[in-house]
Amino acid sequence: MHLSITRPRMSASSRDPAALPRLLLSVLALLLLWPGLVLTEFNPATLVDPRNIDIFSRFLAGFWPPDLSSSFLALLGKATLETLAMATAGLALALLLAVPLSLISTQALSISALSRGQPSRLGQLLRYPARLLLIVLRSIPEIVWALLFVRAVGLGPTAGVLAIAITYSGMLGKVYAEIYESVDRQPALALLQAGSSRLAAFFYGILPAAAQELTSYTLYRWECAIRASVIMGFVGAGGLGQMIDLSIRMFAGGEVVTILLTFLMLVLAADQLSNLLRRRLA
Repeated sequence: MHLSITRPRMSASSRDPAALPRLLLSVLALLLLWPGLVLTEFNPATLVDPRNIDIFSRFLAGFWPPDLSSSFLALLGKATLETLAMATAGLALALLLAVPLSLISTQALSISALSRGQPSRLGQLLRYPARLLLIVLRSIPEIVWALLFVRAVGLGPTAGVLAIAITYSGMLGKVYAEIYESVDRQPALALLQAGSSRLAAFFYGILPAAAQELTSYTLYRWECAIRASVIMGFVGAGGLGQMIDLSIRMFAGGEVVTILLTFLMLVLAADQLSNLLRRRLA
């Protein structure tokens, strides 16, 4: 008895209709990526070149063992506190500017937008300068501001604090305004129709619904500020970054690896603290 097994034919309706668009997008992405790889002279073969591997191995060998001397650890502790203080103070100053600008630039408290669903042209015109200022503040990287402030106020964490404050105020203000507009604004509308002021409508109608998301994003930006403060140390803003720069210039690999491990533990501690606060607010 002969049994024949026939394969079911794939009908046109069972085919993935998005297969061709995905293929075209993949080909387009590769075509756009290839000139970038050529311009950057990226060559994966250099990573497995025996000579480069030998040089890199001898370079890494100079980083061991870590420097654990008491004098160096004392300097490291002070630099760690400087980095943490730089990030925290910079973010605190950024909040002083970001919160008012976010309230001015948001449409969440616009009476015309709440009642008709569309803000008035006059309201848009009044909010435009605040939004433009937020764009200007966040468009220049913090390391560029750090370079300018190092020239203005000298070496030290002050330049890093001012750089973080300026750049992060633009970032925080923009995202805060978008968070206000993403929550349910009916409580704020009810308060405004009852004769409440816009500030009271914000505190009692919008802030309770947006508090968790605002806190989560603020803590994330604090973690980013810690990493940014280390980078700005390379231009003279103090902290762990400046210590890494000095140790690399003196070819002190043991000191470099100790600083890197300290920075890793600092970021992990900041991440755990952020997770703890998020769980408490959930």
